Amino acid sequence: MALYTLADLHLACAVDKPMDIFGGRWQDYMDKIQAHWSAVVTPEDTVVIGGDVSWGIDFKESKADFAYLDRLPGRKIILKGNHDLWWNTMTKMRRFVEENGFQNIEFLHNNCYVYEDIGLCGTRGWFYEEEFQQQQDEKIFRRELMRLETSLKAADALGVREKYCFLHYPPLYANFRCGEIIELLQRYGVTRCIYGHLHSASLKWAVEGVHEGIEFKLVSGDHVDFTPVLLKK
Repeated sequence: MALYTLADLHLACAVDKPMDIFGGRWQDYMDKIQAHWSAVVTPEDTVVIGGDVSWGIDFKESKADFAYLDRLPGRKIILKGNHDLWWNTMTKMRRFVEENGFQNIEFLHNNCYVYEDIGLCGTRGWFYEEEFQQQQDEKIFRRELMRLETSLKAADALGVREKYCFLHYPPLYANFRCGEIIELLQRYGVTRCIYGHLHSASLKWAVEGVHEGIEFKLVSGDHVDFTPVLLKK
C-alpha cells in the first residue's frame, strides 16, 4: 500500500468547462489524469485529492466526474477546493456516494483518516493576505481554522505517530504567510503540509521544501503533470 496525493483535477465530464483551452499541460488533461494515475496507483493505494475536483455545481452535474474518479484505482479521500460548488454536508455527500455505488470515495471534513501510523488531516483553508478585505472573509477564515483544528485534534485522539496536513489554499507564499495556520500546524506537530490551488503565472508564489519546521509541497495538477505524487510507500 502506498500514499499519494494530487490536487486541482478540474474534471468536466458533464459540463462545458474543460481546462484544455489554457493549452500547455492542460491539453487533454483528463486523458493525462487517467493514464498517469493508472500507471502508478494500485487498488490497494490511497490518494488524497486536494480540492477543485469537479466543475459541476451540484451532485447532478458532478456525478459523471465522480464516476470517472471511481473507475480509477485506489481509495480516494477528497477535501474541498474553492471551485467545488457541489460540496455539501457530510451526510448528503456520503449518501450521494452510496446511492450511486461509488465504492472508494471518502471526504476529509472535520475529521481525520489514518494511513499506517500517519494522521491525514486537513481542510480547504482560505485565501490569506495581510489584511482581510471584507468581514465575511474573516468569518470564513475563522471557520476554516476551527475545522483544521478539529481535524488535528481527531488525529491526536487516534494516537498517530505523525501528521500530514492537506490544504487547498497554500498557507505560505513567497511574499507572505498565514501565521495562524502555520502556528496551528506547528502546535499540533504537523511534519508535512501539502497544498494545491496555484497554477500558471501564480506558480511563482509557490513555496516548497522545509520552512519553519514543516515540509511544504505543491501538488496542483498542472504543476505535477497530472501525476499522483508519492508521499509514503
